[in-house]
Amino acid sequence: MNSFNLGDALFQLFYLAFIVLIVVLIVSFLRSNKKRNNQLDRIEKKIDDMNQRVKKDAE
Repeated sequence: MNSFNLGDALFQLFYLAFIVLIVVLIVSFLRSNKKRNNQLDRIEKKIDDMNQRVKKDAE
C-alpha cells in the first residue's frame, strides 16, 4: 500500500527543523565565543599599553 501520511511528514519536518536548530545554535555559540575572545584580547592589549605608558611616566 502506497499512501502519504501527513502526520509522518510533519513529524519528519519537525525533527529536521530541530536538527537544523541545534546546528545553528552551535555555530552561533562558537562565533559569539570567538568574537568575545577577540574583544577580550583587544581590551587586554589596551590595558597593557596603558600600563607601559604609566610605567614610562613614573620613571
